[in-house]
Amino acid sequence: MDTEQTQALQAAVRPERGLLLIVDDDEINCAILENLFAPYYDTDTAENGRAGLERVLERQDDLCAILLDVMMPEMDGIQVLRCLKEYGLLEKIPVFLITAEASGEVMKEAYALGVMDVIGKPIIPYMVLRRVQSVVELFQARERLSNVVELQQADLLAQAKQIIELNKGMIEALAAAIEFRSEESGDHVRRIHDITTYLLTHTPLGDGLSPIEIKQIALGSIMHDVGKIAVPDAILNKPGKLTPEEFEVMKSHTVQGARLLEQIPQLRENGAYPYAWDIARHHHERWDGRGYPDGLKGDEISLAAQIVSLADVYDALSCKRVYKDAFPREKVLEMIRSGDCGSFNPRLLECFFQVEGELAKLYQHPCKED
Repeated sequence: MDTEQTQALQAAVRPERGLLLIVDDDEINCAILENLFAPYYDTDTAENGRAGLERVLERQDDLCAILLDVMMPEMDGIQVLRCLKEYGLLEKIPVFLITAEASGEVMKEAYALGVMDVIGKPIIPYMVLRRVQSVVELFQARERLSNVVELQQADLLAQAKQIIELNKGMIEALAAAIEFRSEESGDHVRRIHDITTYLLTHTPLGDGLSPIEIKQIALGSIMHDVGKIAVPDAILNKPGKLTPEEFEVMKSHTVQGARLLEQIPQLRENGAYPYAWDIARHHHERWDGRGYPDGLKGDEISLAAQIVSLADVYDALSCKRVYKDAFPREKVLEMIRSGDCGSFNPRLLECFFQVEGELAKLYQHPCKED
């Protein structure tokens, strides 16, 4: 925990003096109570129930307790209690009735509303002081504990976020290392991540998915080509057309990628793992069943794998590769629309073309050989 967090924690547990509000139309009673509590709390007074309620609403964040008379002009103590109950303040601020009218009905309704205690007049100073202080200390301790818990939760969330970012960084580094083997750059996997995220957050494709699920799918997309680590350099970086035998080796990167992910125990504990495994194995499946390695067809292919498949094709066409130059944007869209690069889910294509104008901004600067 750093210095700033430590100071915040110390502030959270430090006892506060607090403001005690006395609501009583009897000036003598107010003076007695002020004199009694002044050494321990800041004090304020209100001469009737209505004025007291206004003061509570103005200073509610500063109040540590309210001493409330019952019989008062404008608005009596029970009416004030009802209003405080309606505003939800009785759970936050302890209220004490101090009254000579401590009848059974008054006490019953007061306790039902949520008053902490009913103290009869004439008051006995040391008893009133002790009863009020005990409850105030309890409320303050509860508030301090709540603040400490909130700070600790914030600290834990910050640590969890760091771990998530570290995991993401490690995954990106591994994926980028594989891209470099094929003379590509880490920009490719970042664009696949960003395209996947955008399609899931700005089109109906993401309907029904939580923000966490979308993040996990996008993180899984980074690992789509991890199996290329098992493909020989001579095939991976061949500038010309692959032979049928070489193409079979290249196609194996899907199965090899899923197999590699299975062998990383730490990754299997990550929520992104099921998506990463599925995407690595199935991002070359096609809607018409003519893809590989499993020949899946239609909705047999997961939405995550379908999206990454389209993102991968879009990126490959838009950028220079070892075996080809980048195509102009119009040509890229024509090839995807006509099915020159394989068939895709019509609904996926519809959503893609709706937002492609935004996705194209990722390619405003010419792609290098990524």
